[in-house]
Amino acid sequence: MSYDISKTLEITPDQARERAMEVLSAEGFGVLTEIDVQATMKKKLDRDMRYYTILGACNPEMAWEALSREPKIGTMLPCNVIVRELEDGRVEVSAVDPQASMQAVANPELGEVANEVRMRLQRVIEAL
Repeated sequence: MSYDISKTLEITPDQARERAMEVLSAEGFGVLTEIDVQATMKKKLDRDMRYYTILGACNPEMAWEALSREPKIGTMLPCNVIVRELEDGRVEVSAVDPQASMQAVANPELGEVANEVRMRLQRVIEAL
């Protein structure tokens, strides 16, 4: 089972980031965190890399449902979405597949929440 849901685009990384944020919002997700991995690696290690940003997306209603069924599930929140530039100049946007990550948790009640979040993230990726 793959642990991500991805799509490759032929737009700039900044355009892909903005579009991802728009469609995440349309599916009820807010972006709680944004990590510029490219800048962080340059600052901390003085190493260059292509555009790579991690968006920490959260749908409050789905997070509430997950936390009410499994209090420690916060260790797997928020749902990460990455925007990264590929070698050929195209851009890949990938979201975590919550069904895959939730398999590590021995709590069958999380299945329906993970399924709903997966469907929403799938729609996000398809809408890009």
